[in-house]
Amino acid sequence: MDRGRLHAGRRAAQLLSAPTGPLSLDVVEHERHLPHVKHVGEVSKTVLLRRANARGFDEAAFTDRSGRLSEATIWNLAFWDGTSVIWPRADALAGVTMQILTRRLRTRGIPPQTRDVSPDELGQHLSAVVMNSWTPGVPVARIGDTPVGQDAEFARLLHAAHADEPLESV
Repeated sequence: MDRGRLHAGRRAAQLLSAPTGPLSLDVVEHERHLPHVKHVGEVSKTVLLRRANARGFDEAAFTDRSGRLSEATIWNLAFWDGTSVIWPRADALAGVTMQILTRRLRTRGIPPQTRDVSPDELGQHLSAVVMNSWTPGVPVARIGDTPVGQDAEFARLLHAAHADEPLESV
């Protein structure tokens, strides 16, 4: 392989690498159309991401009309209080990675919770991550102007639980 093609291949791999975090998430009121159905091409999410970037954030986290956190542009949100994984109760896609983690965490004796999570209750007592099929957990440093806890074990736990999922041949 010539050097140009090798360089292009490495560059493509770098572009496809998941972020390592910690990320900062802008808080934006937004509800996806048919949130329980996976679909692509939502222009509004791209616009909201670009606005978040222009405001100095890495990503955008969504709140619904009731002020509850739901998800991020291409990510599920999860929180950790030191003993339980907390999924926000709001209309959002229950992503495949989220479903795998729920199943695998239960086998590890870690109880998942689903409850309302508002930006007002965030703080150092909760750690946060984003996840999708790219990665089972990228730490979040702040949501809006509020710093969240930085428990490095949370992301490691999610990665380990995800690795526990048995592969299936198709």
